[in-house]
Amino acid sequence: MLPYELMIGLRYTRAGRYAKSGRQPGGASGARRRNRFISFISGLATAGIALGVAALIVVLSVMNGFQKEVRDRMLSVLSHVEVILPGGSLSALGGLKPLATQQPSVKAAAPFVMAQSMISRQGQMKGILVRGIDPALEPTVSGGLSRLVSGRLEALTPRSFHVVLGRDLASQLGASVGDQVVLIAADGAVTPAGVTPRLRQFTVSGIFAAGHHEYDSNLALIHASDAELFFRDQAIVGLRLRLDDMQRAPAVAREISGRLTVLPEWRQAVVRDWSYENRNWFAAVQVEKRMMFIILTLIIAVAAFNLVSMLVMTVTDKRGDIAILRTLGAQRASIMAIFVVQGAWLGVLGVGFGVAGGVLIAANIDMVMAGIEAIFGFQVLPKGIYFIDRLPSDLRSTDVSQIGLMALVLSFLATLYPSWRASRLEPAEALRYE
Repeated sequence: MLPYELMIGLRYTRAGRYAKSGRQPGGASGARRRNRFISFISGLATAGIALGVAALIVVLSVMNGFQKEVRDRMLSVLSHVEVILPGGSLSALGGLKPLATQQPSVKAAAPFVMAQSMISRQGQMKGILVRGIDPALEPTVSGGLSRLVSGRLEALTPRSFHVVLGRDLASQLGASVGDQVVLIAADGAVTPAGVTPRLRQFTVSGIFAAGHHEYDSNLALIHASDAELFFRDQAIVGLRLRLDDMQRAPAVAREISGRLTVLPEWRQAVVRDWSYENRNWFAAVQVEKRMMFIILTLIIAVAAFNLVSMLVMTVTDKRGDIAILRTLGAQRASIMAIFVVQGAWLGVLGVGFGVAGGVLIAANIDMVMAGIEAIFGFQVLPKGIYFIDRLPSDLRSTDVSQIGLMALVLSFLATLYPSWRASRLEPAEALRYE
C-alpha cells in the first residue's frame, strides 16, 4: 500500500489526461477547461526541463570533445613531462635519466635539444622552434612523430644535417623532401667585419603533420647531436617522458622535481608537465565550460520555475479537495507532501527525458550534424577554416549525473513554496465560496 499523499499527488499529475479525453471525474466543463490549461503548463514545464538538460549534456560533451581533440593533437608532439637541465649537455643526461625514470608511471624517456632559430629558403624567412631528437627514442614519447606525411624519421642521423619540417612550415617555404633549407642560429661569430650569423644548410628528409597549427607551422626536427653542435650554448637540453596516464602528469612532475632538488648536482633541473606548457589555453577552456554550464542552467531554472506557476494554479483549483482532506484529519505536512509529489514527479519526467535525449544526441553527434548539413546545405566545420572537419563529442558520466542531479534539485526546490502555501490553507476559508 502506497501512502495516500503519494497516491493523490500522482493522481493530480494524471488529471490532465482525463481532461483531454473528456473523462474528468466530476464531469464539470469548467473543471475540464482548468485542467486542460494546468496540463498544458505542466507539459510546458516538463518539456522545458527536458530541453535544458539535453542541451546542457550535448554542449558539455561537445566542449569536452574539442578539448580532448586539441589535447591529443598537442600530445602527438609534446611529451607528458619534460625535465630541463639548464646549461647541460647530452652527455650529462646519462646520469639524469635513471633518476627521472625511477617513477613507475614513467614508461619511456627520450633526450631533446631545443633552440629558437630562423629558417630560410629562396628568399622566404621565418622564425621557428628547432628540436633536436633521437629518432630511435622520440616516437616512444611523441606518438604523432611515428608516422610522417612523407620521408623517414630515421634519416636524421648524426652529422647528416637533415631536418624534418611541419606540414604548414614546409608549405610556407615551398619545400619538399630532398630540398635544401638554411638554419640561422641566434648568436653569431665576431669577425673584423662585425657579427656574422652562423648558417648551416640542412636537407629536408621528412614532413610531419601533428594536426595542430602551432606545431605544424613552427616546429622543425633535427638530430640531437646536430642541434647541440650547431646551437652550442644557445640550446636547452633535457629529457621528454611519457607516462602510463597523462592525467597524472602534474603529480608525477612534482614527485620527480622533489627527488631531483635533494641532490646538489640536479637542483637546477626544471620539471614541467604538458598542462603547464599550455595552461593558458586549458584555463580558457575551463572558464568557457563554466560559463556555458551557468548559462544553460538558467534554461533549466526557468523551466523549473514553470512548475511554480503550475502548482499555484493546481492549489487554487484544488482548494475544495484540500479543505475536505483537512477536515478528514490530514496534517499540514501531508497536504504539502501531495503537491511536492506532483511537482517532483513532473521534474523527474523532464530530467529523465532530457538525460535520455541528451545522451542519445551526444553519442551520435556525427549523424545528427550530417543530417543538419544535408537539410540546410552547409558545412558546420569547413576543412579550410578549422583544423578538424567533424564535431567531436566526449560524453562523460560524471557530467550527466551532475546535470541530472542539479535539475532534480531545482525541480524539487520549485515545489516547496506552492506546496507550503497549500498546507497553510484553512478549511473554512477554502469552502466559503463552494
